[in-house]
Amino acid sequence: MKQAQRVLIIDDEPQLRHYLAQALSEDGWETSEAESAEQAFEMLREEHWPVVLCDVMLGGADGFNVLRRCTAEAPQTKVVLMTGHGTAIGALDASAFGAYDYLLKPFGLDDVHSLSKKLRDHLAGAGTHASAKAGVAANQTEIDMVGRSAAFIEVMKQVGRVAPTNLAVLLAGETGTGKELVAAALHRRSGRADKPFIAVNCGAIPAELIESEFFGHVKGSFTGADRNREGLWEQAGGGTVFLDEITETSPQFQVKLLRSLQEGEIRRVGSNQTVRVDVRVVAASNCDVEREVEAGRFRKDLFYRLNAVSIVLPPLRERREDIVPLARSFARRVSAKSEPIGFSAEALRLLERYPWPGNVRELENAVVRASVMCDGRIREQDLPEGVRSYRETLALAVPNEPLLKSPNEWPPLARVEGRYVARVLAYTEGNKQAAARLLGVDRKTLDRMIKRHQIASSRLLGPLRAA
Repeated sequence: MKQAQRVLIIDDEPQLRHYLAQALSEDGWETSEAESAEQAFEMLREEHWPVVLCDVMLGGADGFNVLRRCTAEAPQTKVVLMTGHGTAIGALDASAFGAYDYLLKPFGLDDVHSLSKKLRDHLAGAGTHASAKAGVAANQTEIDMVGRSAAFIEVMKQVGRVAPTNLAVLLAGETGTGKELVAAALHRRSGRADKPFIAVNCGAIPAELIESEFFGHVKGSFTGADRNREGLWEQAGGGTVFLDEITETSPQFQVKLLRSLQEGEIRRVGSNQTVRVDVRVVAASNCDVEREVEAGRFRKDLFYRLNAVSIVLPPLRERREDIVPLARSFARRVSAKSEPIGFSAEALRLLERYPWPGNVRELENAVVRASVMCDGRIREQDLPEGVRSYRETLALAVPNEPLLKSPNEWPPLARVEGRYVARVLAYTEGNKQAAARLLGVDRKTLDRMIKRHQIASSRLLGPLRAA
């Protein structure tokens, strides 16, 4: 009979400790509890713990102190941080500094059992999780990324996990979703943090100059080359190069870029000598790169070289709970040296309703403009006309339902909502955390919907019929 795996649960709330202990015990774990980081440090000194579940906010030392201690003294221990005040930066720091996962409160039994299975599979496979050697301290934010939506936090977990490696990363997402900020986050939480980070928009450089811009040139190699010049690759030596709009490059340049990535060396324009370079590449595009490959506009071999890890940034309309925190952050930046700027309730409602096709960048522009125009409080009339006049086009809440013509045929909104929630739960096979993400609500709201509409587990796998 296999020996039970051991887990240490650290939380200053007794009820949550007991809840987790009971749930994990049912899954076959041997559990122990600590009410503070200080008590946990004693237990960590005395015994080895394969898994530690720790709350971020504790009375004395916090969860990041526990994470640092485990990373330094017991690197094989899998640390899961738990928090009721989750942020994108928190998820990024936790993952970058070696946490196995970052769990948002409140969570239910489904989430605990899912985490339990992942941990068991991970321990059984003796998997490794890269520890960070980043040049910034945990919980210190030098990057302006605001958000606590489930979609954005999941992305930040991915960023944190891949940051300590040297793998090439391909960022995908619509214009304005913050790809350069994420690239900078990858750099600053890597072992290259003390070296240059160079961002370049490939689409903004003329095709005839891009090779010289990237790889440099020697004197006399072309008209106007009156001196030797090193390119961006050499300038970024030891650091990171962010190639935005990579699909805008020509096939001829793509061949030379591929060679520099494969060989780790470049050749200046007009020179016969090669120069060894050590850079990490993060590339990005707001179009479907695989479709560009299929169309023959982007080299398949270069795509595979850049796509060691792929991260998709969600558009702002899929993380609406981040709109207000982002807006307040932008307003604070404008009013940093003056009286703080507030928002009226109607202005916030309009901001949350608008779909933001330009994503975070469009939101920032709107808030900055409104901050300049207002009298210290942003109201409806201070917002751009497009935001004020936007009217949502109501689509059918449930796909594939026939268009109803008689007023008597239209079901009440509550009934449609209940059927839609049931369909999403059926799609996620009852996984409430995944369903909540798809619905764009938190777990508590989803639980209230399930209770309000009396959605029993037997309904989850059945077809969704018209009322």
